[in-house]
Amino acid sequence: IFFKVIEGCAWLFGTVTLKYLTSLVFGVADDAHIGNILKSKFIGYKDFDTLMYTCAAEFDFMEKETPVRYTKTLLLPVVLVVFGVIIKRVTILKMRLCVSGRNEKVCKYASVSCGFFSFQLVFHALQLLAYSVLAILIMRLKLFLTPHLCIMASLVCSKQLFGWLFYKIQPKTLVFAILALMTIEGSANLRTQWNIMGEFSNLPQEELLEWIKVNTRQDAVFAGAMPTMASVKLSTLRPIVNHPHYEDAGLRTRTKIVYSMYSRKPASQVKRDLMKLGANYYILEESLCVSRKKPGCSMPEIWDVEDPANRGKIPLCTLMSKDSRPYFITVFENSNYRILKIPKE
Repeated sequence: IFFKVIEGCAWLFGTVTLKYLTSLVFGVADDAHIGNILKSKFIGYKDFDTLMYTCAAEFDFMEKETPVRYTKTLLLPVVLVVFGVIIKRVTILKMRLCVSGRNEKVCKYASVSCGFFSFQLVFHALQLLAYSVLAILIMRLKLFLTPHLCIMASLVCSKQLFGWLFYKIQPKTLVFAILALMTIEGSANLRTQWNIMGEFSNLPQEELLEWIKVNTRQDAVFAGAMPTMASVKLSTLRPIVNHPHYEDAGLRTRTKIVYSMYSRKPASQVKRDLMKLGANYYILEESLCVSRKKPGCSMPEIWDVEDPANRGKIPLCTLMSKDSRPYFITVFENSNYRILKIPKE
């Protein structure tokens, strides 16, 4: 056991070291923020990029409703039974085979046979644990956990694991009973989804996009919130400064500059930085200036962590909503959006 612990620690240390050295040699910085996100989960570390992630519900801890839903559909109970049987089966089988060996060669052969039988099951069991940890830490990563739970649940049909039970109950009967019980909650979920009727409508954004297409040049460059920039690029084909691929290191840097409009920095400094990026227009969203999904998660509060020197001042976005002059010129305004033209010096 002591040797296995040392081996595991060496593997972990070697993996982290190799990753660090590889990133250092090739200058890879795209995933540098992942370590900070994990630090924020355990020690409360905060910076601009980390808060941009953790303030979103998708990157928060897994919500309580998820395991409840897994349980109601019987997915989680079935997987726990399968997982327990795998651990018990592999452990007992290996002990019996090794104990039954009369000499070292027989024991070694028994271990190889056991390993051949159990390798795939053990691999998937460990994979399940890894996906579970990821999903608990970052709710969005349920996208790996849920399919793997379904794969593990299918092992309830395995004769290698449940052959002892199939001598007493017909396999088809057991599987049919489990599926029938799952169908009770599953059919309710389907009916809930089928009853959702309607269509997407965002009139303020439609007005914004129509104004851009009619009143700006084809080469006019826009900056603003990442989701809005994706719509501007898709619908108007105008060049944009930043977009939602926040995992790219260069885009993180540019987006941070763009989002300084929601900080408490001086307007002259923000304008100067936007001009360096080549932006001609800025799309200001007043909702980002005041919205607060949870404590400490409004854009001005996020900037207070990054820029404590200006803490206590009125946010720039608030000032721009009242009067954008003399550094910016308001050329469009509706209930949600305000387009600020960035005049050249």
